Amino acid sequence: MENKQQSNGEMKENKPVKKKTNWSGSLIVASLTGAFGSSFLYGYNLSVVNAPAVYIKKFYNETWERRYGFSVDESTLTLLWSITVSIFAIGGLVGAIIVTPIVKFFGRKCTLLLNNVFAVTAALLMSLSLLAGSFEMLILGRVIMGVDAGISLSALPMYLSEISPKEIRGSLGQVTAIFICIGVFTGQVLGLPEIFGQESRWPYLFGAIIVPSLIQAMILPFLPESPRYLLLEKHDRSKAEKAFQTFLGKDDVSHEVEEVLAESRVQRNTKLVSVLQLLRTRGVRWQVVTVVVTMGCYQLCGLNAIWYYTNNIFSEAGINHETIPYVTLSTGAVETLAAVFSGLVIERLGRRPLLIGGFGLMIVFFAVLTVSLTLQKTVHWLPYLSIFCILAIIASFCIGPGGIPFVLTGEFFQQSQRPAAFMIAGTVNWLSNFAVGLLFPFIQSGLQTYCFLVFAAICFAGATYLFFVLPETKNKTFHEISQAFAKRNKVSLEMQEMNHYSGERKSSAEQESNFTSSVDNGETKKGIV
Repeated sequence: MENKQQSNGEMKENKPVKKKTNWSGSLIVASLTGAFGSSFLYGYNLSVVNAPAVYIKKFYNETWERRYGFSVDESTLTLLWSITVSIFAIGGLVGAIIVTPIVKFFGRKCTLLLNNVFAVTAALLMSLSLLAGSFEMLILGRVIMGVDAGISLSALPMYLSEISPKEIRGSLGQVTAIFICIGVFTGQVLGLPEIFGQESRWPYLFGAIIVPSLIQAMILPFLPESPRYLLLEKHDRSKAEKAFQTFLGKDDVSHEVEEVLAESRVQRNTKLVSVLQLLRTRGVRWQVVTVVVTMGCYQLCGLNAIWYYTNNIFSEAGINHETIPYVTLSTGAVETLAAVFSGLVIERLGRRPLLIGGFGLMIVFFAVLTVSLTLQKTVHWLPYLSIFCILAIIASFCIGPGGIPFVLTGEFFQQSQRPAAFMIAGTVNWLSNFAVGLLFPFIQSGLQTYCFLVFAAICFAGATYLFFVLPETKNKTFHEISQAFAKRNKVSLEMQEMNHYSGERKSSAEQESNFTSSVDNGETKKGIV
């Protein structure tokens, strides 16, 4: 009894210590520094092109006239501007494709550090384009900045998830999304006329990209690499233990090391599934379709069109030109607050209500916005209703569709299928992003005030599909989620598991013979085929 009481007392004493060590100083610095030089820049580059749009188009026209002796026609100028905005997504697609071999070879932290080369190069190209009289430099800079974003949006979550204790992994993961919102808001603030939103100062908006990159490059080298990467891929137990000690804020990390090694032993016979194999697997057919639908709607629902062309939308709404930059600030603030709110309630309300409800609210506010823009010249207060609708659309997006598609992609698939699933999701994400940025100006000029009905229709299609197909995944295991999809896939759960593991069992004996684990001078050496 005394021993029991003593152990209970020790547990009580240890609880506060555990809470303190969960959020160690190194962990906080790593998350903030990593996000500031990565996801912050992604958000910043979504909104930074908005404020100087008029001046950049003027720069394009003047450059064209100086070269060819005549002004560029309106359709060509619109095309050039659309390419400038949307080509960021093509760079993102390239970054998302090349990130897997980079993080495997260089590691998570080193990938984030090397990625700053893309950011600094892009910043120099874009900020010097006016001085050089070359709009091609600006477009090329946007492509390179997109590559930076594509890499960072995969490498950063990977790094944060591997350095954080499992008790706070979800909370730490929210840092990525929140810094995207802060980046959007910062781009809007710096774009004000009092700061860089002037004809002579717009290149500084792009030059400012260097600051977060340099801060990350100065601080991140003093922080350890991912301990999981060091242990499982570099086979360096000594450095992995030191990394765990730094991030967890405690000396005894033997439990964490053994936990990672045990996980590795369990998965040693699991072969990664390729994209083609995943698409051919009948047992996850509807999961793949659902990921494609949610990720497609995530981009095609029209929110990026609002970010890219906020000034034009507010101008169409009848807002005074001098007032637009200040009204735009409210969109970034609303997005940040809604993202924080979503993170707080997602485990209480579940994925399904937030996702379907978010799309449903967007349909309502897109419809009201269309009516408001159509009748704005007849009633003097309708422009203010348009502003409210835009803010409501942003809030509706952020509480549900803004983050849940990424959560579902991780929940639908088991470990060996996730890389391929995320590759499919990333491809749909960036291609859809590119399509919106490229096509929206033409949709807007062709449909005028009815252009947002296109996005309302996409939201309706997405919400309808999810209402009939998407099961609730909150607090459910992969087995339970697979069971929910099994009937729709017309495959029994037992058959689904057999299909997945049959290929692995054939070579399990060979893999077992190639799996070795030895500890020599504090280092774990492994060979896995």
